[in-house]
Amino acid sequence: MSSAFHPILALVGPPNSGKTTLYNWITGSHSKTVNYPGATVDYHIGESLDIYGPPLQVIDTPGTYSLFPKSPEEQVTQSILLSAHRDASIDLLIVVIDSTQFVRQMSLIEQLKSLEWPFVVALTMTDVVASQSGEINIEQLSKETGATVIPIDGRLGGGVQQLMKEVRHLKKDFFVKPKKTEVPPSWTSEDFKRHQAKWSDIYNRSFRFSETSPKEPTEQQLDRWLLHPWFGFFIFAFIMLALFSSIFWAAAPFMDWIDQGMGTLANIVINLSPQSLWTDFLANGVIAGFGAFLVFVPQIFILFFGLNLLEDSGYLARAASLVDKPLSLIGLNGRSFVPLLAGHACAVPAMMATRTIPNKKERWLTLAILPLMTCSARLPVYALLLSFLFSSPLLAGAWLAIIYIGGFIFAGLISAIISRWMKKDSSSFFLLELPHYRRPHLFTVFRLSLEKTKSFIFRAGPIIFVLSLVIWVLTTFPAYEEPNDHARITQSYAAQLGQTIEPIMQPMGLDWKAGIGIISSIAAREVFVSTMALVYNIGDEDEDRLQVSLKKAMQSATFKDGTPIFTTGSIAGLIVFYMIALQCIATLGIARREANSWTFAIGQLVAYNLLAYFLAISVNHLLS
Repeated sequence: MSSAFHPILALVGPPNSGKTTLYNWITGSHSKTVNYPGATVDYHIGESLDIYGPPLQVIDTPGTYSLFPKSPEEQVTQSILLSAHRDASIDLLIVVIDSTQFVRQMSLIEQLKSLEWPFVVALTMTDVVASQSGEINIEQLSKETGATVIPIDGRLGGGVQQLMKEVRHLKKDFFVKPKKTEVPPSWTSEDFKRHQAKWSDIYNRSFRFSETSPKEPTEQQLDRWLLHPWFGFFIFAFIMLALFSSIFWAAAPFMDWIDQGMGTLANIVINLSPQSLWTDFLANGVIAGFGAFLVFVPQIFILFFGLNLLEDSGYLARAASLVDKPLSLIGLNGRSFVPLLAGHACAVPAMMATRTIPNKKERWLTLAILPLMTCSARLPVYALLLSFLFSSPLLAGAWLAIIYIGGFIFAGLISAIISRWMKKDSSSFFLLELPHYRRPHLFTVFRLSLEKTKSFIFRAGPIIFVLSLVIWVLTTFPAYEEPNDHARITQSYAAQLGQTIEPIMQPMGLDWKAGIGIISSIAAREVFVSTMALVYNIGDEDEDRLQVSLKKAMQSATFKDGTPIFTTGSIAGLIVFYMIALQCIATLGIARREANSWTFAIGQLVAYNLLAYFLAISVNHLLS
C-alpha cells in the first residue's frame, strides 16, 4: 500500500485495545474516513505529525482478533494487510496489544509472525496492570515475542515517541515488504490449545503480580452490579434518567442566554429600518428561524457529552452486553445496541454503523427500526412541547426519558412483529470484549462532543436557512404591505396552503399553522420550532425570549370558535406523531443506500407516517 510520496504505516489490533487512541496521538486526530472498495466498512487514514520525523501515511485498520475473519471488519483488515489496496501495499506495521488481555490477543502476533512480517508491538493498558500491583518485564517480553515491545500510555501519550523511532528502525528506507502475502493456514482446535499454552508460559515469565490480593478487584465488584440481570437494568434506567433530566436543567441557563441574545439581535436589526423588507427578512426570517433552532444547541451538546462520557468510562460496552438478551427476544442481538444508541444522536451515522452487523436479517431489522429512535433533531420539538405541558424541569426531564424509552419499546414491538414472519437467516452470536473502567478524559470528551454538535449545526444550518427564507416568503406575501401582523399572516400564501391541509390536521386537534410546521419538518425535524416561530410572527417583539414568546403565542392560539388549539390532547398527540413519523430526508436517503432498496426506504416513509398520523388522532381524542 505504498504511497508515491509517503511510506504507509498500518495499526493493527483487536477492538478496544487502544489502537484508535494511539492513532490519534500519531496523527493529531486529523484524518479522513475511507470506505473499503466492495465493502461497507470504514477506516481512518491520516498523516503522522512532524514531531515524529518525515511524514508517514497512517491507517487505523478495523479491529480484528486474528487473520481468520469472522466479521466484515476483520475481512477488511485482512484484505488491507494481505492484498493490494489502491495499487499499493503496507510498508510499516504496529501491532497494538492490550496488556490486560495479553494471552487472548497473542494469536494476532503469532499469525503475523507466520507471514514473516517485521513489526513493533505497542503494549497498552500498562497503567491498569500497575494498578493491580503488577509489573511487566518489557525486555523479556520482547525476547519472547520476537519483536520490539514498547509500553504506551494512551491517556498521556507516553512512549509514542519511542515507538515511532522503533518503527523507523525496522528498515532504513521504510519499505518493508512481507515475504508472504497469502492467508495463513487455519488453526485447528489442537493448534489453538498448543499456542495458548505457549502464550500462557510467555505471560507467566514476563508478568509478575503481588502475592497479596486480599480484595476482589474493583472492576469485578462493579460488574457484579452493573451486569446483574435485574439490578443492572435499574442502574441503566437511572443513568439514562439522569442524562435526560440534565438535558433540561443543566442547559437552561445557556438556553436563556441564547434566547435573550437572539431576541435582542432581532430588535436591533428591525430598529435599523422598521419599514424595510430586508430588515424584516433578517429579523423575522433569518434571526427568528436560526434563533428558534440555536436555543436548543446546549441540550444537544449535553446529550452528546453524556453519551461520550459513558463510552469513555467503559460503561456503554457493558450496557450493550446487558441488553443482548432482551434484544434477542425481538430478533436482534447486542451488536444492534450501538447503532440503536447512536440513533439517539442521529439516524444517519447510526444506519451506517449497522455495517458492523454481519447477520443480514439483524442488520435489516436494525435499519428498519432506527427511525424510531429519538434522535437529537427531535429534541427541540420535545423541549418546546414538554415545556408547554410542564413548568417543572424535573417533570419535563422525566417525561423526556419516558419518550426515549417509549420510542425504544415501540421499536422493539415493531422488530418483534417483523422478525416473526421474516425468513430465518443463519444463527448469529454476540462476542464483545469489555473495556476496562476508565476515568473519562474530560478534554477529549468535550472536544468530541463539540465536534459532533458543530457537525449537527452545520448539517442543519443550510436547511434551516433555505426553509426560513421559504417560510418567510410564504408568511409575508402577497400582503407584505399590510401593517397589521395578524392580517398579513392570515392573507399569506402560507395561510392559503395551510387552510388547504387544515382538514387533515383537525383530527389531530391542530390548525393550519401547525400543519405548516409539520410539512416544513420533512426536511429536518428541528425546523418545526423555527417554522412555528415564523408563522406566529415571533422575533421582533420587545425583548421577550423567543421560546417564551412562542409558547405564549401557542397558549393563546384558538380556532375560529374560540376553543384553544394546543391542549393536552393535541400536544400529546403531536409528541406521539414526532415519536413515530419519518420526516428526515437525509435518513430516507441513507436508508435507501444501506438497504440498497428504494422499496425499503419508501416503505418506511409511508408506514411510519401513516401510523404516526392515526396514533396522534387516537391520543388527541383519548385525552380530549
